[in-house]
Amino acid sequence: MRALVQRVSHASVSVDGQEIASIGRGLLVFVGVGQGDGSQARSWLARKLLGLRVFEHQGRMHHSVTDIEGELLVVSQFTLYGDVTRGQRPSFTAAMEPGAAAVELDALVAELRAAGGRVATGRFGATMHVSLVNDGPVTLWLESPGGENP
Repeated sequence: MRALVQRVSHASVSVDGQEIASIGRGLLVFVGVGQGDGSQARSWLARKLLGLRVFEHQGRMHHSVTDIEGELLVVSQFTLYGDVTRGQRPSFTAAMEPGAAAVELDALVAELRAAGGRVATGRFGATMHVSLVNDGPVTLWLESPGGENP
């Protein structure tokens, strides 16, 4: 699994002009699911997201989203698996098939919530408009190591 994580003071997602989710202080997480990703990659990512110490305390990044009682906005984004090493059009062959990816993304959200995370989501497969106020800016790239062998 791949995730592009942004520390935000506010973020929201709209579909067809209607806001479907929003959060205050927390993490905006764009998630892509790759071929071979499963429970180990999902659990690794959930633990990493909830434990990332990217919120400032006394001038240093010491607190996690859990520590600050922040929120997560999880948005599916298969384009994180876009490969542009050849040609000008991205290839998405490394991304998991959409039906299976939706199941994995739902399972990630469920795991985050089960661990106490306050999670809002986008809508899988929809054309979404994402608005955010990046706090810092702080942006991190996460990738679960080795698919099923993190």
